[in-house]
Amino acid sequence: MKIEQVPGQPKAKRILKHALKSGKISHAYLFHGPSGTGRKNMAMAFAQGLFCTSGGDDACGECLECRKFEHGNQPDLHLIAPEGQSIKIDQIRELQREMAYRNTGSKRKVYIMERAETMTMQAANSLLKFLEEPLSPVIAILLTDNGQAVLPTIRSRVQWVPFLPMAPFEMLEQLIREGHPPLLSRLAVHLASGLDACRELIAQNEFAEMRNVVIQLGRESLTRFTAAMITTQQRVFKSAIGEQPQLLLSMLSLWYRDMILFQAGKQESIVFIDQSDWIGSHAFTREAESWVRCMEYALEAGKRLRANVAPQLAFEQLWVHVQEG
Repeated sequence: MKIEQVPGQPKAKRILKHALKSGKISHAYLFHGPSGTGRKNMAMAFAQGLFCTSGGDDACGECLECRKFEHGNQPDLHLIAPEGQSIKIDQIRELQREMAYRNTGSKRKVYIMERAETMTMQAANSLLKFLEEPLSPVIAILLTDNGQAVLPTIRSRVQWVPFLPMAPFEMLEQLIREGHPPLLSRLAVHLASGLDACRELIAQNEFAEMRNVVIQLGRESLTRFTAAMITTQQRVFKSAIGEQPQLLLSMLSLWYRDMILFQAGKQESIVFIDQSDWIGSHAFTREAESWVRCMEYALEAGKRLRANVAPQLAFEQLWVHVQEG
């Protein structure tokens, strides 16, 4: 994958492509940002660009080094991940030995470290020495959810590359390009943070059925308390859907939010887009403030669940509040 092919992250792309084009490569980078923002894919794409012999601002994908990289046959790339819960000093020592052994002159060496914030103090101090006295031209790419959790002395010796959460519409476009169902993708991007989390959500066996249940409950909850209770009993708590009540409540909150969006004339932003006709015929039966309260009731039900209130009781209270408006 080339840098340009990684979804989103325009700022990170500008920084890395400028480095490749100008030849001003830092000895160490810190890719920081929330999980699911493409840090690992970007690190691999940047590493390929570092090995590429074309001299452009991205990997060419055609030279010998690119072909070796794409076939997993690049001996000068080293990947490090936590062993258990942390990255240990023995891993850093092994890395140093690898880099020294493979240092055959001017050829570039690259290592990518995942979850850099999990380094033990001993490992971090050992890496710090390695960063201060690099075996030129060795390049480090450290990946972390939280840059501030990395040792301050390491933070001051690396170039920071920020990764920002992707906008829902960007994730939706990417998921559809990958062939995921549009309706499920449209829902997932409002429930999960990052593409990986969206893909995992869509892949769940119950996700599509849960969406159908939310549509039914969203309709029934407005005027048919008894029907909503029966649906909850039969289609939620007697099925695998009942194992994820918080996710169900999040979907319900989006259902009520769609009513507000329709009132505001933002039909293109509706999550349950296939229900636009029904939503359109009911959105104006209440004031926007009432739909906001419905969203708040769903959030309150989630709080009750976290406080160990019985799920059936939490949902019964939710339906009562929703009908009251």
